[in-house]
Amino acid sequence: MNRSRRQDMSYGAERRRGRIASTKPRTRIVAVAATLAVFGGIVAVTQVSNAGTRGQRPRPQACATPNTPGGTESPAPTVAPGAPSPGASAGTYRDRSGARHHLGDGQGTWGRGGRQPVTCTPAAPASGSPGTGNPGTGNPGAGLQILGNNCDNSQRQAHDGFQNGDRCVSTAFGEVGNAEQNPTLLISSAPQRVRVNQAFTIRVSTRNLVRDRFLAAGQGGYYKESSFLTAEGLVRGHFHSACRMLASRRTAPDPAPVPAFFVATEDGQGSATPDEVTVQVPGLPQTGIAQCAVWAGDGSHRIPMMQRANQIPAFDVVRVTVTR
Repeated sequence: MNRSRRQDMSYGAERRRGRIASTKPRTRIVAVAATLAVFGGIVAVTQVSNAGTRGQRPRPQACATPNTPGGTESPAPTVAPGAPSPGASAGTYRDRSGARHHLGDGQGTWGRGGRQPVTCTPAAPASGSPGTGNPGTGNPGAGLQILGNNCDNSQRQAHDGFQNGDRCVSTAFGEVGNAEQNPTLLISSAPQRVRVNQAFTIRVSTRNLVRDRFLAAGQGGYYKESSFLTAEGLVRGHFHSACRMLASRRTAPDPAPVPAFFVATEDGQGSATPDEVTVQVPGLPQTGIAQCAVWAGDGSHRIPMMQRANQIPAFDVVRVTVTR
């Protein structure tokens, strides 16, 4: 091999070693960047996970006003029905049909992670507002004035405690307990299928409902008494059970007909500890699908009030198939 060829080979080897050496720092940079990206992803996942667990507790914020996100007059995003966008800041949104939906009952937003409603702290009420029968209540509806809080300016006849419609009830709402003491109710047992006129039982569990107060509606006690609590802060009242036959599974039923079965239960029992009551149904008169419902009532037959708007009232419903 001549001298010039040996020089060329030596020069080529040096160039290759130079290229390999020059790529080492670049390889290190790429490796470091990949490590940082993986670490950042882990941190991000951890943060999202924590948001989904720690985010269960609502974060207080100022209540919406008509000109702020969540106010009744603010524009809201158009989204698919029943699907508010995650992290949306608006407390109100419209679906494709134009219906308005108030997230958190108009008092919050969908939080990140758990999509929890964010509670708000209302501003101090104003000295008064122009609503009918509305002295000193300020702006309770974020721009929507209340229509009134008594029957002073109603054109309808005063309600007299009997079960008549087209009346105005002036009875005060009365006492409302703390959230953890608000009544709840559950149908713990009911048949799925019965025969016409076959007797059956429905078992009902109640909590925080003292069943010791019942003003007979047929004797003028309907909507006549305000709600009252026991010394322990529990609602005093009773509960109702009823079954009606459904004409359709797709449309809301006619409210006027008397149900096939109805009873009010006042047994002097009930406390903060859940208990169970057995309701006897003598039978249903025709075949079809029966809707059997149970709901709590205060002493004057209204569903007990709840501290918060997003609490589920004390009621439950089951379907029972009635056959020959």
